Amino acid sequence: MQPYPVFLIDLADRRCVVIGGDHEAERKTRELLEVGARPLLIAAEVTSGLAALARADRIEHLSRDYRDGDLRGAFLVIASGQPGACNHAIRNEARGEGTICNVMDVPGLCDFVAGSVVRRGPLTVAISTAGCGPALAVRLREQLQELLTPAHGRLLELMAGLRDRVKARHPVFSERKRRWFALVDSDVLDKLAAGREPEALRQMERILDLPSKALRSGGPAPL
Repeated sequence: MQPYPVFLIDLADRRCVVIGGDHEAERKTRELLEVGARPLLIAAEVTSGLAALARADRIEHLSRDYRDGDLRGAFLVIASGQPGACNHAIRNEARGEGTICNVMDVPGLCDFVAGSVVRRGPLTVAISTAGCGPALAVRLREQLQELLTPAHGRLLELMAGLRDRVKARHPVFSERKRRWFALVDSDVLDKLAAGREPEALRQMERILDLPSKALRSGGPAPL
């Protein structure tokens, strides 16, 4: 099985169902909250962390086992720690509802698999082993966590704030492309990582041929 790698965007306020109350279900629920989704948790027994999220009204919680009909209106469903017959029932309802489904540790019942993820601001790196070796994906994620720093996220924030200005300054795509690559191939990232942001901003302005203080006036807030 070869998965097609995609990132789901704009989960804000979408109904996402998590079935199960174990620590994996808690991890998935928290990940959904991080991207603005509206999780519905279905589980008779839950971790203390999930119970705290429910008490704080951060998630909706049905304190019972899964029932047919629970996926009505859901965009996606994640099931964790359920018995085999229940997993198949969840998968069948998901197909009928057009809901994308992930039954953890059962790739044959999944429409998607969630890889090991590293986030640094706008930067998201996901690793999938197509279910062959999740432990390897975890180790690779740990290595990437050391390689990718908050400076990578900060650089992306700065670049995002400049896209329109760079496009207006350099209407020819090939020239914009050349300057963006010159930027990412420079030592601007090293300067940001070393805490020398004002120096990095000046260098970005030079590379992108922007007016002086273009970044420093109205740009994203510093780290």
